[in-house]
Amino acid sequence: MIHIEADGPVVSLTLDAPEVKNAFNARMITDLGSAISDAALNESCCCLIITGANGTFCAGRDLSEEVDSSLEAILKRESKWEQIFQQLRQFPKLSVAVVEGYAVAGGFTLAMGCDFVISDSNAVFGAFEMRNGFPAAVNTPLLAKLVAPRIALEWALLGEAISARRLYEMGLINRLVEDPEELSEVADTFVSHLTTLNPTAVRAAKEIHHAARNMPLADALVMGAQQNSLISASGWLTEGMKKYSGNRPEK
Repeated sequence: MIHIEADGPVVSLTLDAPEVKNAFNARMITDLGSAISDAALNESCCCLIITGANGTFCAGRDLSEEVDSSLEAILKRESKWEQIFQQLRQFPKLSVAVVEGYAVAGGFTLAMGCDFVISDSNAVFGAFEMRNGFPAAVNTPLLAKLVAPRIALEWALLGEAISARRLYEMGLINRLVEDPEELSEVADTFVSHLTTLNPTAVRAAKEIHHAARNMPLADALVMGAQQNSLISASGWLTEGMKKYSGNRPEK
C-alpha cells in the first residue's frame, strides 16, 4: 500500500509492502499514479517526497503477483507504469526520492524519475531486470538521458548492484548521508529550502531545463532569451530587483 501525508507545502508518499520489500503490485502502481496526480493539483503542495517504509525504498515489480495475462490487460498495466514517469516528468512542482536500503529494478527507475535524490550511503541501486532475463525497458531510456551512453548500456545489460556513493560521484544523487539516522533530517533540510522557492519560477525553470536537454544549445539559448523577455515584460524582474535591494545589507 501507499501512505499519503500532506504537511503544508510537502506531500509525502511512502511505499509500504514489507513482505516484498515495497515491490509494486498493480494496485500500488495505480495508487501511486493517482497520488502524483493529486499532488500536482494540490495548490498548497510545493514538493513531493517519495520514500519507502521499513528501511527499504523499493525492490521493483512484485513478480509473484498473479495478473491477467491478456494482451489488453498487459497493455493497460504497462501504460499505467509508463505514465508515472510521464507524470513525474511533467510534474509542475518538485519531486524528491529519499532512499535507504534497496532501490532496484522498478525502484531504481522510480528514484531516477524524480527531480532529486537523497540517499543513505549504504543504499543499493541497480537495473536488476536482466537478472530475470528481461530488459529494464522503462529505466533504460531514463538512464540514457542521465549518464554517458556506455555506462547506461552497461547498467541496463549487466544488472549489477550500484553503490549510492558511485551514483553520488556521478551526479545522480544530490545528498549522500553517511549516518542512516540522519537521513530524515538531511531530507527535511533539503526539502525546506525547496519549499521557499517561488512556485511559478520553479515551474518555469523545470520547463526550460527539460526542454534544453533535448535541443541544440543555440536553440536553447534563444528559448532562454525569450523567457527573459517574458520575465521582464511581466514586471517579474522589477519585483525581483526590489526584493534584492530590500534584502541587501547596508555598507
